[in-house]
Amino acid sequence: MSTLTLTAAQHADRRRRIWAIVASSSGNLVEWYDFYAYAFTALYFAKAFFPEGDQTTQLLQTAAVFAIGFLMRPIGGYIFGRVADRYGRKTSMIISILMMCAGSLAIGLLPTHATIGVAAPVLLLLLRMVQGLSVGGEYGTTATYMSEVGLPGQRGFFASFQYVTLIGGQLLASLVVLVIQTLMTDAELRAWGWRIPFFIGALCAVVALYLRLSLHETSSEKSRSDEGAGSLRAIFTHHLKPFLLVVGYTAGGSLIFYTFTTYMQKYLVNTAHMDLRTVNVVMTLVLFTYMLMQPPFGALSDRIGRRTQMRLFGVLATVGTVPLLYAIGGVTSPYMAYVLIVLALAIVSLYTSISGVVKAEMFPPEVRALSVGFGYAIANALFGGSAEYVALWFKDRGSESSFYWYVAILCAVALVAAIVMPDPKVKGYLHGHETDPD
Repeated sequence: MSTLTLTAAQHADRRRRIWAIVASSSGNLVEWYDFYAYAFTALYFAKAFFPEGDQTTQLLQTAAVFAIGFLMRPIGGYIFGRVADRYGRKTSMIISILMMCAGSLAIGLLPTHATIGVAAPVLLLLLRMVQGLSVGGEYGTTATYMSEVGLPGQRGFFASFQYVTLIGGQLLASLVVLVIQTLMTDAELRAWGWRIPFFIGALCAVVALYLRLSLHETSSEKSRSDEGAGSLRAIFTHHLKPFLLVVGYTAGGSLIFYTFTTYMQKYLVNTAHMDLRTVNVVMTLVLFTYMLMQPPFGALSDRIGRRTQMRLFGVLATVGTVPLLYAIGGVTSPYMAYVLIVLALAIVSLYTSISGVVKAEMFPPEVRALSVGFGYAIANALFGGSAEYVALWFKDRGSESSFYWYVAILCAVALVAAIVMPDPKVKGYLHGHETDPD
């Protein structure tokens, strides 16, 4: 009877953990959907908020507002990481999704320049700053929570769903925009249709909020009341090396991620000279395939070890980036473009599938969310958010291949970080023990 009871308890615990992964990752999907909805609809609302100048100037202005969202991420990583370590992961994730919901709904309702003048672009900027704070805080807290709630021996697999939903949010935003483009005229889209994706995002955020309210807390009262909980001083005094490793991982990992995902559409059009419609189809299929690759690669890390997988990523990314970008730049067949980009993203998946857990394992619970979130946000803002700008800057100066080497060098930095990282099976704070949820 005791064996049966134990088995039933184990099954119940497993179901609870799986539900926690679903609930936490649903919010992650909504966060990234809202963030990319702005990028995909900017073409239609640029003139409504920045009426003066030609279309290029308008798009540059909306792109600048998009970039502000990246610059706000380190602040969000700090604020929400501190909240998560001092007041709980659940509290941080609920505040984050509330902010994203409010920001998305407000953008959807925002009056244009014709109605309220210069206040319109100013308010748009402020709302993007709110969303940037929210996304900046989302990564570290969600990565920490999903790592803590994952079953021992399967944490790589469980944590991989963070990037499943991250990519899924981008795909969902693209799909929603594609549907409204099909159903509406260009004039309707520019007049009011661009608002629809933001309303959908706000509605989805309400659903995600409901799911997150059911989550159990994975941090303990003891860790939250620790003197150094959520403290940068504690990180820099006692955990500086792993914090720098997080920055090093993210510098290379974020840069190569954005290179082969968001920038790749422009690269195929501007360098490979492929038709835009064809490129959109190719990249949609690529991202869908990439999303599906995350759980298998996460499970792989549970077998071969996180340190081994990170070193494998570092080597393959450093060696493979330059030839892959050269090959993609000269491709003529959309089928070959798909194969080459998927091959590149298979290498990237060695990192993205375990991006959160490999960082979370290096820190004790009282500074885990802040260390992961703040370190990630700094490197992501500097290297991931600037990827497209740097690539186009090199191309404009007639030295596009220099960007290939820039990516490879940053991947080499991630390799160095993987070489010097401690073995999580020996020194990892998550290995070999359960979390102590409230």
